[in-house]
Amino acid sequence: MANELTLEREAFVTAMRRAATGVTVVATDGAGGRHGCTVSAMSSVSADPPTLLVCVHQKSPVAQAIQANRVFSVSLLGADHRQVSEVFAGRVRTEIGSKFACGLWGRLRTGAPVLADAPAAFDCQVAETVAVGSHIVVIGRVVATRADAAADAPLVYANQSYRALGAAC
Repeated sequence: MANELTLEREAFVTAMRRAATGVTVVATDGAGGRHGCTVSAMSSVSADPPTLLVCVHQKSPVAQAIQANRVFSVSLLGADHRQVSEVFAGRVRTEIGSKFACGLWGRLRTGAPVLADAPAAFDCQVAETVAVGSHIVVIGRVVATRADAAADAPLVYANQSYRALGAAC
């Protein structure tokens, strides 16, 4: 049975690598600490009320901090933010607590950090969390947004590599 689950998981992971997803940094700040991580599992849930979801590994300090702080932000990354993505994904080693040195950060309403030059950013209060397998799905009520019409093309990730999303045909 365990071998079947391993094969099923590997087939799933291989297939999911073919899905192109936007690249975001999810961040939080408050009594539970200032943390952030790169996330590709982010999606709109509803426009009425404005709601989105992110998926974060349950054992991540980010997941624990989001649950403690009850707020988080989502910064959409642009084509020029590959380094930011790599730092927050843990692929570039930094001193503990210095991930945020790779960019300029501001705040909207909740106090969660948002990347200052992100093409778009969402500031959220936690509405609900659901444990699913190895991750938690965090549903956030969006309390503030910022969008930059002149921003770079969005950064996408597929087949274990980054790409800039060009203009539509």
